[in-house]
Amino acid sequence: MPMCFPPDTWLAYLWPVNPTSAAPGSQASLREMNRLRVLDAVREHGTLTQVEIAGVTGLSAATVSNLVKELDGAGMVRLAPSIRNGRRATQVSIATSEGLLAAAVFGDRDIRVAIATGPRGIVSQKRMPLPADHAADEGMSRAARLVQELVEGVGREMSDLRSFVVGLPAPIDTVSGEVGSEGVMPGWRGVAVGPAMEDAVQVPVLVDNTANLAAMGEFKLGALQGVSTGVFLKVSYGVGAGLIIGGELFRGSAGTAGEIGHITIDENGPLCRCGNRGCLDTFVGAGAVLAALRDTHGTLTLKDVIARALDGDPGCRRVLEDSGRHLGVAVAGVVNLLNPEVVVLGGQVARVGEVVLAPMREAIERCAIPSAAATVQVRAGGLPPEEADVRGALTLADQVRDDADRAALAVG
Repeated sequence: MPMCFPPDTWLAYLWPVNPTSAAPGSQASLREMNRLRVLDAVREHGTLTQVEIAGVTGLSAATVSNLVKELDGAGMVRLAPSIRNGRRATQVSIATSEGLLAAAVFGDRDIRVAIATGPRGIVSQKRMPLPADHAADEGMSRAARLVQELVEGVGREMSDLRSFVVGLPAPIDTVSGEVGSEGVMPGWRGVAVGPAMEDAVQVPVLVDNTANLAAMGEFKLGALQGVSTGVFLKVSYGVGAGLIIGGELFRGSAGTAGEIGHITIDENGPLCRCGNRGCLDTFVGAGAVLAALRDTHGTLTLKDVIARALDGDPGCRRVLEDSGRHLGVAVAGVVNLLNPEVVVLGGQVARVGEVVLAPMREAIERCAIPSAAATVQVRAGGLPPEEADVRGALTLADQVRDDADRAALAVG
C-alpha cells in the first residue's frame, strides 16, 4: 500500500541520512537527485504533464515516466488523466494528506489566485486583470470561480480546501470585518468580505491587507527572515506598510496599522483620495509619478515608467528618485518611533532598486535620529513583487489550518 509522506519528510526520503545512504555520484544518488528535480519542478510550476516535466528538468521522457511512477507509489504525487493538444496525458501534482490552501490577492488592476500545500508548495496559480473600479461582488465572484478552476484543474475537489485567505489593497477593520475606506477601493467599502466569500467557497476565509500579507511573505521566506522588528513598504499604485514587531505581524487595535501612505508630509499639499491633504501617497503613488511625467513623456503606465527608468531614461529616474526621498522622509519618522532592524522596499517600484533605495537611505540619515538611522538596514525585498503577498496569504492560510488541526485534536 503506498505510503503518504508529509511535506516536511520529503527531503529525508530523497536524501537518506543513515550510514547506508548512497555514495555521492552513484546511480542511486543520481536517481535521488532526479526525483528531487521532478518534485521541485511540480512544486514551482504547479501541476504539469510528464512531457512538461521533461521539458522543465531536461530529463528524458522515459526517465520522467519511471520517476513519476516511483513518486506515485510513495504517495508523494497525485496523478490525473488529462487531454493536451488532443492527446491523452497524465497530470502530475504534489500529493498532500493535509488538504489544500488557497489565496486570492487583489491588486489595483488584477487578481492573483493560488492553491498550495503550504507557503512554499504552490500547486497551481493564475492571474487575471480587473477593471480599476470594479465592484466587490464582481471581484469576489471572479476569485471564487478562479479558485474552483484551479482546484478542479489539478484533479481535486473544493472539499479538499482547508482554508482561504483574501488580500485587499485597502484597510481592513478587524472589529467589523469590513473594508474600511471610501477613498481606497470604493466599490468594496462596507463589505464584509470574509462571510461573503465563505458562502461562495464553503471554507473558512480570512481577509487581510496586502501590505500585511507581503510583510508576512518576506518574514517567512524573504528579506525579513529572522528579523524581530522590521518594516515592509509596498510601493506600487499606492503605498502601504506591514509592521513586524517582536517577531509578529502588528495590525493595531482595529487592523489598520501600517497605513503609511496616509501620513501627512505636507499639510498644504495635494488633496488625497482619503480626504486629507499632503499624504505620502500624493507624492509617491502612481498618480503623482505619472502626472509628473505627462508633459514630457505623454501617457504612461507605472510599468512603463519602471521599464524606462531601468533603461536609463533620465526623466523617469529623476521622478522615482524624488519618490525615494519622500519615502525616506516618511520612513524616518517610523525609524524614530519603532527603531527597526530592517526596512524592506517591495511592490512594483522595488524593481528599480537603488534608484529609489539610495535617496531613501539619504533621507533617513538626514531626518532620523543618528542612533536609529545608523542601525537600520534599507534593502529590496527578497521575493518577486508579485509573489510576496501571495506567499504571505498562504502562510496565514497555513496557520489557520494548523489552528483548526490543534482544535480538533483538543476536542478529540
